[in-house]
Amino acid sequence: MKGLMILVAGPYRSGTNDDPALMQQNLSKLESVTLDLFRAGHLPVIGEWVALPLLHLAGSKAPGDAPYEEILYPVAERLLHKCDAILRLEGASKGADEDVRIGRERGLRIFYNLSEVPNCN
Repeated sequence: MKGLMILVAGPYRSGTNDDPALMQQNLSKLESVTLDLFRAGHLPVIGEWVALPLLHLAGSKAPGDAPYEEILYPVAERLLHKCDAILRLEGASKGADEDVRIGRERGLRIFYNLSEVPNCN
């Protein structure tokens, strides 16, 4: 089987009240599955890996400011044009739910557990 490019989706800002430490904890949770995906032959991607450097370059000062709104969610949507699948991790997240909705529209495979992903038994 050819490896899949998999968007890892789940809470980033949700439930943090924009606390940077909690947002970093959420990012760490997203990242926690990426090595397993990689070792299984897949290419894991997280929207924030692309968006955060762009936010810095655009001068974003706080979640929800104009550069944040311009960049964060559009990055995920653009990534979904390139991805083969989504791994939706637990936790309330409007953004991740939107990723799944878009992924379904595009016919992407949607996984909800690492064990569902090929070669990640």
